[in-house]
Amino acid sequence: MKIAVRYYSRSGNTKAVADAIAGAVGVKALSVNAPNAEITEETDILFIGGALYAYGLASELKDYLKKTDGSKIRRAVVFSTSAISKHAIDLMKKGLSEKGISVDDRFFYVKGKQASSKLAEAEAFASGICGR
Repeated sequence: MKIAVRYYSRSGNTKAVADAIAGAVGVKALSVNAPNAEITEETDILFIGGALYAYGLASELKDYLKKTDGSKIRRAVVFSTSAISKHAIDLMKKGLSEKGISVDDRFFYVKGKQASSKLAEAEAFASGICGR
């Protein structure tokens, strides 16, 4: 099974969750800003995360979603860290769905700056999604 983890993080909270998810499924998490972040191969599951910034997604994450080739991704699973609300989940799901990507109903969310205390939960979530 081919799995990828992509994220956008300003404060490091979303990166911490992305790294935990990636570790649980045996891949490396990449920032959407990384030169090799583009999904170029058939991917069974894309874990993708970001946060809410001024009630919207960061432009870097929005641009990444717009450029993503939906034909390469069978299913996406979203995750988010945010002090405000879970709205980033809905925005990412919408952006992925617009690309024709099937989006899992399950998601992982951490409110506030508690990411470091939720990493084991993030690992368990990812393992559960992947059947590991």
